[in-house]
Amino acid sequence: MSELMFIAGVDEAGRGPLAGEVFAAAVVLDPERPIEGLKDSKKLSPKRREQLAEQIRNQSLAWSIASASVEEIDSLNILQATMLAMQRAVLQINVPLTLVQVDGNRAPDLDIACETIIKGDSSVQAIAAASILAKTSRDASVMRLHEAFPDYGFDQHKGYGTALHLQRLRELGPTLAHRTSFAPVRVLLERGRP
Repeated sequence: MSELMFIAGVDEAGRGPLAGEVFAAAVVLDPERPIEGLKDSKKLSPKRREQLAEQIRNQSLAWSIASASVEEIDSLNILQATMLAMQRAVLQINVPLTLVQVDGNRAPDLDIACETIIKGDSSVQAIAAASILAKTSRDASVMRLHEAFPDYGFDQHKGYGTALHLQRLRELGPTLAHRTSFAPVRVLLERGRP
């Protein structure tokens, strides 16, 4: 790889939950400073993810984290909001990128060559690194939701549509952090709470 070739790995976290922003990260790894143990963030313990996230921030040539808001998710739809978060993450990278490798089968709209790789977070180190930064950022945002809305149990369900979360939604109604375009939240709003 020539020293002028910079390849960013890109991944997202938080597409499925009923609440909170969707996050994306872009990472350009430094071949001179390899990071041991990079893999799909879902296959790592929370403690290991945090350790690796710190290494990624310290040892990468470039990295960035971006998000799309609940309002953007509800107005655009979750796929388009995810693409927007990915686009923002890539555009914040401060080195001239040659190629962007994106986890999955869709790439954001960019003026840079893009390659989509299904299960890229398991096969491409830079995508795995991006998945770790996106996931740890989303996890931190979920804990902020828990602090803001302690009765909802965000520390337990992380915003996903678990039985506990749905029960709290029925009892307490949606917060401003809930995605009203997602069916379980929308249905509650349409019916009104008992």
